[in-house]
Amino acid sequence: MTSWKEELVDLDIDGLIERISTYNPKSSSDLLMAAFEYGGQMHFGQYRHSGDPYYMHPFAVAEILADMQLDDATIVTAFLHDTIEDTGSTYSEVAELFGKEIAELVDGVTKLTNLQLSSSETKQAENFRKLFMAMSKDMRVILVKLADRLHNMRTIRAMRPDKQIQKSRETMDIYAPLAGRMGMQWMREELEDLAFHVLNPEGRSSIMRRFLRLQKESGDVIEKITGDIRLELDKAGIDAKVFGRAKKPYSIWRKMEEKGQSFSRLSDTYGFRVITDSDTDCYRVLGAIHQRWRAVPGRFKDYISQPKSNGYRSIHTTVSGRDGKRVEVQIRSREMHEVAETGVAAHWSYRDGIRVENPFAVDPAKWIASLTERFETADDHDEFLEHVKLEMYQDQVFCFTPKGEVVKLPRGATPLDFAYAIHTRIGDSCVGAKVDGIRVPLWTRVKNGQSVEIMTAEGQSPQATWIDIVVTGRAKAAIRKKLRNDDRERYVRLGRELARLAFEHVGRKVSDKALATAAKQLRLKDTDELLARLGSAELQARDVVGILYPEADPHGDEVDLDASVIGLEAGQDFAPAQCCQPVPGERIVGISYRGKGVMVHTIDCDALAELDDDSSRWVDLHWHSGKHPAIHVVSIELTISNDAGVLGRICTLIGEQKANISDLRFVDRKPDFYRLIADVQLRDVEHLHAIMLALEADSDVAAVHRHRDLSRKP
Repeated sequence: MTSWKEELVDLDIDGLIERISTYNPKSSSDLLMAAFEYGGQMHFGQYRHSGDPYYMHPFAVAEILADMQLDDATIVTAFLHDTIEDTGSTYSEVAELFGKEIAELVDGVTKLTNLQLSSSETKQAENFRKLFMAMSKDMRVILVKLADRLHNMRTIRAMRPDKQIQKSRETMDIYAPLAGRMGMQWMREELEDLAFHVLNPEGRSSIMRRFLRLQKESGDVIEKITGDIRLELDKAGIDAKVFGRAKKPYSIWRKMEEKGQSFSRLSDTYGFRVITDSDTDCYRVLGAIHQRWRAVPGRFKDYISQPKSNGYRSIHTTVSGRDGKRVEVQIRSREMHEVAETGVAAHWSYRDGIRVENPFAVDPAKWIASLTERFETADDHDEFLEHVKLEMYQDQVFCFTPKGEVVKLPRGATPLDFAYAIHTRIGDSCVGAKVDGIRVPLWTRVKNGQSVEIMTAEGQSPQATWIDIVVTGRAKAAIRKKLRNDDRERYVRLGRELARLAFEHVGRKVSDKALATAAKQLRLKDTDELLARLGSAELQARDVVGILYPEADPHGDEVDLDASVIGLEAGQDFAPAQCCQPVPGERIVGISYRGKGVMVHTIDCDALAELDDDSSRWVDLHWHSGKHPAIHVVSIELTISNDAGVLGRICTLIGEQKANISDLRFVDRKPDFYRLIADVQLRDVEHLHAIMLALEADSDVAAVHRHRDLSRKP
């Protein structure tokens, strides 16, 4: 039988440790080896979908982070990042063996792994909050998670097709933009391209074919243009390195989509980079290139004098190069290049054997603070998610106030965004704007280097149409807040009338106490806030009534049983699996059975393990989001006191929760306790939790838990 040591024999840990020691001579080889062996021992016997030993994955993640020249703690976290989640290892054990710092990092990565970032909007927003909290605690948690996702995407072909699509969408929507926002452009491009390969394989293949055709027609364009640039730099006596590359397929595809152009009309499909020894040489290189080739108007950006918020510095210019082809050139110093390659990770990087303080690297604590401070003003989940996506997905433009102060805005921003970026009061009282001295409409898109002047007037208030004009989360939140405040009294009056009618509809009388109770249940600050949201249609009056009197309309707006599960084909039958008894609100998956239709299982059902390799039978399902009737059966196992009246009281308690007992079975009878299983018909997982909470609170109930029986699997 293979031992855990034999399973690790193909992993070159000695070579990895030697590679780490070349950039960090103070690295602890004993610590790295201990972590490598501990992780390998913990994961022994586990295998990936490809059939390879599982520990190949943590080792590959460590190699990615070593390539980024990160510290020992980050590398060790890579070795251990799945141990707490997937093995018998615990936080306390990791802390005892490797110290609290590493245990905290491993625990942080574990918590991120459990976040469902691509779930429903409300949950997604809350999980983004948790993600940014983890980032603010220690940025290295995110660096490990990004490296983890990168290796998973590199090996994604071993997964089921539906999982490939899910992971690729999540990568495209969340992890790739996050890597870009952190300044790790190389990782963003690779993540995007790997996801693009899954989501649109035909589109990617067509671009690759056109690249090969272009190379045949024009020869090695990269080598020719690189040579041209080197020649000009030699003439000017500038010592610099020149690199060229074809842009990634997804980057080209995105430009084709944005500009509505075909591949043949898209000129800047190649990118070139010049790395110098100093800031001064950057501008000398720019002069030499512009002297030799004509610059393309509107395609020049100086991120050295105006760096991005993540520390990125470089000069970007596009020129008409050989044969009239447009060529994009990035010019930066070596230190700038390190930040451009690793972003905020440069804070932990080593160079020439010592931990360096790169003058261009952004302090991670300050960076994440600046990123999150704007989110705190968001009043609800939608606004927070809007803030996050705008911050992560958009490039920046730099505009000037009339006094010459710089204002950073996302691409596509308007003078209104500019006004709110200066101060909320300026935005609220804005009546017009001038760009470069010329009066322009408020919906005008500002560009790099423009000077913007905002005109204000007393008594002016935001208009509802402004929401569609602005693009920044800060401006949208400020406008919504002002509009809500201005209309609050009207909304409160209207909300009170709507509440009165809704309460009368179910034979109840509205009262301040009832409204205050409902506001508390909805986590709103007071009754006026509840009424204002009713009046502005942000909240439905029937929902307020339903919170206080769920029995008032037991069958109103209920989901039809045949439509309760979404994702089935037309006419396809389904039934809940008896082994796990899924209920609305739980994550589910369907398994097709010949002659039985589709059986619906909870996603964590143990019966699914036998079907892991049979992907053709898996059906992606989810519950209808509406109100479900109380017909879903769940078995609850109870241990209760063997005293007179206890069983009757327990049955009454379940009935008071608006649930019906369809069956009752005694499992064990003792002189002092009974153990029994009650089959209860209920609406959803929240209903189940309410029932179990009520039972648990009873003094004669010793134990209560959900009963699952694998012998009843299909």
